[in-house]
Amino acid sequence: MDGISCDRCGKALLIDEEVRYVVRIEVKAAYDPLELTRDDMARDLRGEMESLIDRMKGMSREEAADQVYREFRFDLCPPCQREYLKEPLRGE
Repeated sequence: MDGISCDRCGKALLIDEEVRYVVRIEVKAAYDPLELTRDDMARDLRGEMESLIDRMKGMSREEAADQVYREFRFDLCPPCQREYLKEPLRGE
């Protein structure tokens, strides 16, 4: 994430490679379009909100934010970029 070394293999980018690649990943909550029904209107919304607030009390600020949005940025050398493109979701 510093632009100086590959975040995957650690190789120096500014010295050992002519080009570097930047990978940006956004992870965000996906919501379907809202469609209200009569049953939705009859729900105990105050109780649901209180329950949500109680669950969030045990979370850190970062944990709560991660439930909604998180962004990552990585610098890759050419060999690591090629490997990443083959299987971007593979865990290291």
